[in-house]
Amino acid sequence: MDGAVGGHGLQVLRKFWRGAIDFVAPPRCLVCHQPVNEPAGLCVSCWAGLRQIDEPVCDAMGIPFAYDQGEGSLSAAALAEPPAWDRARAAVAFDEASRPIIHALKYRDTQEAGLLMARMMGRAGRVLLADADFIIPVPLHRWRLWWRRFNQSAYLAQHLAAAAGKPYRPDLLARVRATRSQVGLDHAARRKNVRRAFRLAAEAAGEVAGRRMLLIDDVMTTGATAGACAEALKAAGAAKVNVLTFALVLEPKRFHI
Repeated sequence: MDGAVGGHGLQVLRKFWRGAIDFVAPPRCLVCHQPVNEPAGLCVSCWAGLRQIDEPVCDAMGIPFAYDQGEGSLSAAALAEPPAWDRARAAVAFDEASRPIIHALKYRDTQEAGLLMARMMGRAGRVLLADADFIIPVPLHRWRLWWRRFNQSAYLAQHLAAAAGKPYRPDLLARVRATRSQVGLDHAARRKNVRRAFRLAAEAAGEVAGRRMLLIDDVMTTGATAGACAEALKAAGAAKVNVLTFALVLEPKRFHI
């Protein structure tokens, strides 16, 4: 009984604290900064502007189909160049509506943007999350992490793992080669840029073999980074590597993120 009373009191205290914060600094839309009812959210207009990706999609790339082509159907892109991973899903298309949310987390460390992204990714990737043994982020090289101080992929992976009750394992995969930014590079240049940039941690080989891995990133553009990570994990014996991102660039030649 005392524990129940204590738990209720804690909930009341949290609600009071949340209300006090909202009174001093009312929650605002992450994109247009208009007042909203809940923190880490969007106004009705900005929410409606997002192009959310729902089934049916290409099973390998997550590219949306105009109509249902049957379970396990693949897009022309996946057939022409099969990816190194097994399945991929994304919550939204990368466009002018989703870009400000991604940039808020990626470049301004706005954690509320990350909370929204993780919630939407959890919905879009619920099947992949349920199938995963380990959830791992796309790692940053140590010098890039020191300079930026923040890995947005790790932030998303940590929240997704906690919500799904899955092990979060940022220690399994390392970025061992410093690479230039992928921004502005075409597909071939991106692949060359990240070739052999990722390697399994020396003590992790026994943990990866035979396991199902879910790789987390904020955006998939051409898939070069995810592919390099998947190759490293598959080389170590991973049974399956799936990819979950917040946004998917449907026209890689058009956007530079």
